[in-house]
Amino acid sequence: MVQELAKKSMNLKGRSFLTLKDYTPEEIDYLLELAKDLKTKKKQGVTGNSLKGKNIALIFEKPSTRTRCAFTVGCVDEGGHPEYLGKDDIQLGHKESVEDTARVLGRMFDGIEFRGFKQETVEKLAKYSGVPVWNGLTDLDHPTQILADFLTLKEQFGSLKGLKLVYVGDGRNNMANSLMIGSAKMGIHFTVLSPKELWTDQELILECQEYNKVSGGSITVTDTVDEAKEADAVYTDVWCSMGEEALAGERIALLKPYQVNAELMKKIGKENTVFLHCLPAVKGYEVTEEVFEAHAEVIFDEAENRMHTIKAVMVATLGNL
Repeated sequence: MVQELAKKSMNLKGRSFLTLKDYTPEEIDYLLELAKDLKTKKKQGVTGNSLKGKNIALIFEKPSTRTRCAFTVGCVDEGGHPEYLGKDDIQLGHKESVEDTARVLGRMFDGIEFRGFKQETVEKLAKYSGVPVWNGLTDLDHPTQILADFLTLKEQFGSLKGLKLVYVGDGRNNMANSLMIGSAKMGIHFTVLSPKELWTDQELILECQEYNKVSGGSITVTDTVDEAKEADAVYTDVWCSMGEEALAGERIALLKPYQVNAELMKKIGKENTVFLHCLPAVKGYEVTEEVFEAHAEVIFDEAENRMHTIKAVMVATLGNL
């Protein structure tokens, strides 16, 4: 297994991981298989040294529990050194341009993770640093989260192709965007259940429909709750993303009818439907305590899988298998 994965990984060495748009279905599946293998080893108490001698910069404009811990533990597990750089630790985009910061960090570090606001920033880091750069979250995209979600779905259902995944909530946010991209790449039937005011950008929908022509997946964008019927998985996120706190009242009013609750789960009509959440969850808003706790084991599998999938990305693009 390890030898087969090592051969495939040659195609990813030196690559950045900015969005799943840049990766083929085969490459995404490889990362999921590698994550599965690394997870099995971790459970057995086996860690590696594929990142031995590698120094990795972890840039955080936005705080995080899962992303920071996953990159830190994943890096240490594989023998690397992670260095946390908060928004007050470096001059990124303030006294020093993103381009110049990238060129400095690229000479000192072997890889860079970025979690912040603008997709443009992570793209500039990748362009100017000369080392692999990994997107830990931007306002537009959250690709490492999707890998964790998909590993969780594979653990639950065995495969991804043909699954029906329903995202409930703000259809314009980074999670809706990223799930749509990943689903289209992997042949998942993806539904955005959202008020019309918060529907996904049409340009992204058209782009993902092109991916569906190859994968056999589909996209539905609707404000009709009945479209959730027969879903294999239901997914939601907070109603107000980081940086949008001023819009909380408006969002609550719009999204209250789209809460994931017992009534919605009953409408789905399938006994084995799972509920997923990227966390943190604001229980009582986007999801009820009842539904969250009923699916807590899967949700925290999903959270744990951030570490295994992020480790896989670092190993595949920077490490030595």
